[in-house]
This record gives sequence, C-alpha cells and structure tokens, in this order.
Amino acid sequence: MEKDDATDAEEEFDATAAAHPFTESISRRLAETLAELDTLTTGLANAKEELRAATRVVRSRDRSVEATVGSQGQLVDLRFLDNKYRTMSPTELSASVLEAASQARDAMSRHVVRTMQPFTEPRLGMPHMEGFDIDWADIFGPGVLEEPAGPSARKGRESLRDEIHEDGEE
Repeated sequence: MEKDDATDAEEEFDATAAAHPFTESISRRLAETLAELDTLTTGLANAKEELRAATRVVRSRDRSVEATVGSQGQLVDLRFLDNKYRTMSPTELSASVLEAASQARDAMSRHVVRTMQPFTEPRLGMPHMEGFDIDWADIFGPGVLEEPAGPSARKGRESLRDEIHEDGEE
C-alpha cells in the first residue's frame, strides 16, 4: 500500500508540475542536475579506476636507468640498462637513479592533475556547483603545472649533474 501511495504522490506531483510552469521549470532543472551529477559520478569512478592502474616510465638523460612509478608516485620498478652501471661511479649511478625516479614521479603528478582537472572546474549544467580550487603545486610541488622542456629535461638537477661531472674530472 505504501508503494501505491508513493506512486499516487508522484502522479499528483507530475500533474501539479504540468499545471504550474514554475514547478515544471524546477522539475526540469532538478532532472538536469541529477543527470549531470550522474555523469560526474561516472566520470570520477572511471578516472579513479584509470589512475589506480596508471604508471609512468622515464629513462635518465644518460639512458642508464629506467624508473617506473605508480599512481601515488611510488617507485614500482627500477632497471639498469645496457650494463652501463658497471662503468659508472656510485655518485653518477645514484644521480641517474634519482633523476629517473624524480622525473617519473613528476610525470605521474602531471597525469593525475590532467585526469582530475575536469572535475575541479565549474559544471555548465549545475550553476551552483562552482568547482573546486585545488592547489596542485601545494600537493605535488611547484613544478607539477610545468611541462618538461624536453623528453628528459628537469630543472633544478643541472647543478647536481655538474657536480658529478666535476667529481669525475678531479
């Protein structure tokens, strides 16, 4: 009997909405908002699933090390390529490992930002949902919004590379 009462109430509301343009407008806007919310929820679920499986692989500039990071920036694989590590000093090798891991983590951070950015912006179908102001630089560091200059370029590491080179000469 409760189900019949609910159905009767819905029919009565629909009949009232048809009789009053203001109520019809609210009903239409509510339906559009719910549809937009459903689209947003589905999009977020898809983004979450995609990010859960995402990885980024980067090689060091000297092509001696390849680092793979997961979606949370964790190092999931580290490979030493072409046995180059055998001829490298410990300082050179550690710099290559850090460079590759850091670049891979930065690439993953940029991927997360690009994936989540649409969900932070205002929704056209939802005028009261203004979006979110997320400080990505605060979460991932100041370089997250900058694309790298080249395939393996990284700002801030040149001095380290120079020191290693200088150490090798001495």
